[in-house]
Amino acid sequence: MADRPAPVPAFKVLQIALGVALLCALLVSFTAVSLRPYYQANLEAERMARLGSILDALQQVTVSKPEDIEARVVNLEDGAYSEVIDPDQYDARREASDPGKSVAIPPELDLPGIKRRAKHAVVYLLRDADGRLDVIILPVRGVGYQSALYGYLALANDANEILALKFYQQGETPGLGSQILNPGWEAQWSGKLAFDVTGEVSIQFDAISGATRTSIGVDRLIRFWLGDFGFGPYLKRVREGGA
Repeated sequence: MADRPAPVPAFKVLQIALGVALLCALLVSFTAVSLRPYYQANLEAERMARLGSILDALQQVTVSKPEDIEARVVNLEDGAYSEVIDPDQYDARREASDPGKSVAIPPELDLPGIKRRAKHAVVYLLRDADGRLDVIILPVRGVGYQSALYGYLALANDANEILALKFYQQGETPGLGSQILNPGWEAQWSGKLAFDVTGEVSIQFDAISGATRTSIGVDRLIRFWLGDFGFGPYLKRVREGGA
C-alpha cells in the first residue's frame, strides 16, 4: 500500500487562506483606485446629458448650456451649502443606499416611496449676466406605477414659480404612464406656483388619462422634495437671499 501524504498542518492552511485573502483585498483596492477616475468621468458625463434635457425645456426663459451651470451641494437638514463636498464627485443615488450617509424617511412623510434619502443633494444654478440667481434646478425622484422616476424640477429665482419639470429616467407603461415624457404634458408645468400664500406646497396639474397611479406618483414626489424633509429648508434660504 502506498504511503499517504502527510496532512498539511492547520496553521499552514490558515497561512495560505490569509495570504489569498490579503492578495484579493489588495487587488480589489488597486482596482477601485485605478477605476475611480473613469467612474467620476462617467458620472459627470451622465449628469451633463441629463441636465441638457432640462435646459432644452428652459429655452423659453433662459438660453444656457450645460457648462453654464453652477453645481452646489446642499445639506438637506438645514438647507445650507456644503463647502467640503465636491459636487462633481457626489453621487446622491449611491449615498442614499448607505445607512451612514443617508437618513430613513418616516413612513408618514415618505410620499415618494423611496424609504431613504441622502443627507445631501446637488442643486444646479443658472445666473444672469450680472451674477444674480436666475434659475434653480432640483433633482427629484420617486416611485410611479411600475418604476422609479428620476427628473429635474426647475424653479425661478423666487423659489416658487415652476419653470419646467423633466423626467429623464422612467419605466412606466408605454403610451400611458410614459406620457410624462410627452412635451405637451410637460408644457403645463411652466408658470405654475409651487407654494400657496400660506407657504404650503400646493400644485394642481392635469393627470394623465389612464395613468392615475403614475400621476399620483408625480404629485407625491414633487410634494415631498419641495417639503420640509426635502428641499424645503434650502428654498427658504433662497427666498431669504441665501443663494
